This record gives sequence, C-alpha cells and structure tokens, in this order.
Amino acid sequence: MPVIAFIRDGSAEGNARYVGGFRKGLSETGYVEGQNVTVEYHWLEGKYDRLPDLLTDLVRRQVAVIATLGTLPAQAAKAAKVTIPIVFLVGEDPVELGLVGSFAKPGGNVTGVNVLVAEVVAKRLRLLRDLLPNVVRIAVLVNPGNAPIAKATVQDVQKAAFTMGLQVEILNATSIGEIDAAFATIARERPDAVFVAPDGLFTSRRVQLVTLAASDRIPATYALRDYVEVGGLMSYGPDFTDMFRQVGVYTGSILKGAKPADLPVLQSTKFEFVINLTTAKVLGLTIPAGVISIADEVIE
Repeated sequence: MPVIAFIRDGSAEGNARYVGGFRKGLSETGYVEGQNVTVEYHWLEGKYDRLPDLLTDLVRRQVAVIATLGTLPAQAAKAAKVTIPIVFLVGEDPVELGLVGSFAKPGGNVTGVNVLVAEVVAKRLRLLRDLLPNVVRIAVLVNPGNAPIAKATVQDVQKAAFTMGLQVEILNATSIGEIDAAFATIARERPDAVFVAPDGLFTSRRVQLVTLAASDRIPATYALRDYVEVGGLMSYGPDFTDMFRQVGVYTGSILKGAKPADLPVLQSTKFEFVINLTTAKVLGLTIPAGVISIADEVIE
C-alpha cells in the first residue's frame, strides 16, 4: 500500500477532529486508511528540531506523499529539496514563503491549501472589540518557536490595533512552563483581553490556556472553535476540519496520478465565529445582541 507521511506541529489529541477531516478527503478520492493506503502520523508537539531527521528518513523510504499541516513543516520540506509530492496547509502566502510559483500554477512538486492569516487576524480583533467595546490594552500570546506564524501574527495585530486605537503587548511562550509564566504576567499587568495566536502548540494546550484565562478572569480570543468548546470565550477563524479535508482530497488525487504542479493552491472560504455564553456570564460580560446575531454558533 502507498504510504502517506502526515506531519503536524501539534499533538494527536488536539487534532482528532482535523484528522477526521483529512480521512474524509482521502475517502472522497477512493482511499481508506488501512485498506488501500497507510498513513504515518508524525506529531511534532512544538519540537521543530525533529524535522530534518524526520524528512531525511521519509526521503530514504520514499513515501508516496508528504502532507505538511503547518508552515514550518512545509518550509522544512521545501528547503530540504524533497522531490516527493508535498501537500501543505499554511497560514501565510505560499508564494512569499517560496513554496510555489503561483496560486494558479504551483509548479514543481508542491501544492496545498492556504488561509490568509492577515485578514483573519484583523477580523478577529474587530470582533473582540465589538464584544468588548471598552477594550484598550490587549496582550498577544505567540510562540516564537513557530517563527513564521509568530512574526505574521505580531505584524498583523499591531497593524490592525493601530487603526482601532488599541494598545498591544507581545508575550512569548514556547512550552507549558512559559505559558504559565505568560499568564502570570497577564495576571500582574491586567490587560483588558488576551489574543492567542494560531499555533499547534497552543491548540494542543488549549485546556491549559482556557483554564488560566478563567483563573485570571481575563477575556480571551482564539483562532479555533476547539478553545471555545472547552470554555474559551470566543473564536474566529477558518473551518480547519474542511481545510484538512481539502488536503486529504489533494493527497488522494496525487496518489491517483495527479501532479502537484497541475493542482492550483486552494484558499479557505469557510470561517467560523463561535461564542461561549456560559464563559461570558462567568466573566460578568453582556454580549451585545448584534454580536450574537452574527455568530455561527453560540455555546450555552
């Protein structure tokens, strides 16, 4: 059976729903894991220094396709000049990252799915301000170990915050202990809200993040609905399950003979705004009716 190498920068536990989306995409092209294709799951859990050895091993074994679900895995595979077909999911412009020649004609052995983080960041910040009209100071939590996402998030938040008259403080965290330390700073300095960057490590530690925010009684906004389902206040971002499905479809298409160079880079078109009313009540917040009316889902 052909072997797919699935590389993700989070944990298996934090990505169960997304893996389901990937498998659904594969099935749409006629491939069922364990029946006519093998999927190897490689969970980095923020340990990006594992990538060179991992990619060397995959090239040595000549797996059929490498699915890189994250910017750093995709960049590492491209930099290593891997000739195996690669299907990525990235949050930055893949042309600027050097992954493809263009969206319409990727060229080479790489294609995939993209979501424009800058637009999402600005929209998430506007929704946070709509939910908290008096917000002024915002702490932004990023993972510098995931440099492309951290850099883009900081730039995009600062740009959007400037136009809205908001003040921003950047906090870094690359581990469980540093997440605790960042929230200790938040508890001491008392910003009006916390903006958590989209990041595989943070998603895998979402219960820790949501618990710390609740302990400090700080409103927080996240990139994925997964946080809101475990008690986070609000999220706005792409429908990642559908994006993983699209990666699965492209992976299956390549197994059937399609060339990555002929598969245009897809852009996410489905976004979700989710609010947890129970958390809002605990924080003593009254969500404006106008904000509730535009939410895709309200958790009570």
